[in-house]
Amino acid sequence: MVNDACMIELCDVTKHYGKIRAVNNLSLSIRRGEVFGLLGPNGAGKTTTIKLLTTLSRPDAGVCRIAGMDVHQNSLEIRKIIGVVPQENNLDKELTAQENLLIYGMLHHVQNRNEKIGETLKMVGLWDRKNTVVSGFSGGMQRRLLIARALLPAPSVLFLDEPSIGLDPQIRRQMWDVIRKTGIDGRTVIITTHYIEEAEALCDRVCILAKGELIALDTPEQLKRSVGDHIVEYVDTQGRLVQHICKSREEAHDIARQENSSVTIRKSNLEDVFIKLTGGRIE
Repeated sequence: MVNDACMIELCDVTKHYGKIRAVNNLSLSIRRGEVFGLLGPNGAGKTTTIKLLTTLSRPDAGVCRIAGMDVHQNSLEIRKIIGVVPQENNLDKELTAQENLLIYGMLHHVQNRNEKIGETLKMVGLWDRKNTVVSGFSGGMQRRLLIARALLPAPSVLFLDEPSIGLDPQIRRQMWDVIRKTGIDGRTVIITTHYIEEAEALCDRVCILAKGELIALDTPEQLKRSVGDHIVEYVDTQGRLVQHICKSREEAHDIARQENSSVTIRKSNLEDVFIKLTGGRIE
């Protein structure tokens, strides 16, 4: 029986590329209408997981389901209900924004194309640039147009693979505003990222991946709370950065008072969770 609350399900999924195990026995479920993050460093298995869910790759073991359908047994049906924003920019840069969407809409048999093109361009803040050739767009504008293109057929599920990669911090935050708008519609959104702030700002829940394995899965707040609310940082006499994870601000102040060096107290973040669980950093 299909769980109406569950839109995406991976059951014991494994994927190899030669001798490399890119995804290792991964099981998770993503709720309908959820903004869900796959967080981890390069090589963690994030993009491979997206490829498995978007019919671009087949698992060596396990099952991927979207809306109760096996992704690879029902690939044509799956492609009709998903939208994908890839890492690589594959817009036609010799065409205008509107022309890019018009061709995509025709290929995907979108009804009322002109009306929907206008709606999506307004959603991503590009309506006033609809007749501009894409080669004249900034990197951030091109990423927004990629999102508009993926939204044009009104997919039930939107996949964003590193949506703000290569963008400066200010433009990245503008991109986050666009992504928040897509989630407001009740659509299920899956984001892969290695940006800590991006996962914390956008995601209802975050799955932390490392070497193809699920390390932790919860809301950003619960993940941070699981390791400690505050971090005490200082440089010791050997020039090494020392960090103490504390369960409360009071505990952090007690530790800080015991140190003679300059001490910083800050709130914990998802990278602290990753370091605590894996011993490595998200880079």
